[in-house]
Amino acid sequence: MKALQIAATGMSAQQMKVDVVSNNLANMSTTGYNPRRADFADLHYQQMARPGSVSAADGSMLPTGVQIGLGVRPASVSVILGQGSLDATGADLDVAIDGAGYIEVQMPTGVTGYTRDGALKRSADGQIVTSDGYPVVPGITIPSDTRGLTISPSGEVWADFADRVEPELLGQLTLSSFANEKGLEAIGSNLFLESPASGPPFSGAPGLEGLGTLRQGYLESSSVDAVREVTELIKAQRGYELNAKVITAADQMLQSTSNMFR
Repeated sequence: MKALQIAATGMSAQQMKVDVVSNNLANMSTTGYNPRRADFADLHYQQMARPGSVSAADGSMLPTGVQIGLGVRPASVSVILGQGSLDATGADLDVAIDGAGYIEVQMPTGVTGYTRDGALKRSADGQIVTSDGYPVVPGITIPSDTRGLTISPSGEVWADFADRVEPELLGQLTLSSFANEKGLEAIGSNLFLESPASGPPFSGAPGLEGLGTLRQGYLESSSVDAVREVTELIKAQRGYELNAKVITAADQMLQSTSNMFR
């Protein structure tokens, strides 16, 4: 009886869906987080009679055939891209990306990472870094006697000094975009890596070539919809229970069959 194995694949699929939903709910307060969605596809089919084959009984053609499905398999876990709301913080190094794009950061291994988490910090030597201490690319150093910092929507970083009237341009923040953002490899800590599926990055000044702009003093909140996630959780729970009932029914049928030979 194939029902046991088929229902087992269904339970496994619903368990995976619950895992994805729980991760989304856990990241409701994560800066710049986009929810994930589990996608599934039907498994193999047992071809007992192929559509269009000729019946051996009278030579007529079978219009539909007999194809028995053998379960379900995970197809992908994709990102639901969306702009989160912008929450005001008032911090001069907090920047939210309003639109498309990622901030480029330099990893300790030399690999380039990408993030939408604009909660930037100032290191001991004045560099602009992420919350994990990774330098932002291109590198910008803030002088120790800086009195104030201004980041324009186009990414220009200006510093104010007590002994000067005019501000000084420290550097230019850039953003990177990809042909297929869903193909980026998530590595945790709000960081992504380029992959063959994402394609190479395109870097430029914010506000140009389809890139978003920067909003100083704001952070992008998570785009997780709690109502949708709870709805998906209930659906996954019901699907799991129904597949469990199929296993129970199949077990009872096998038990009835075995009792016939006692």
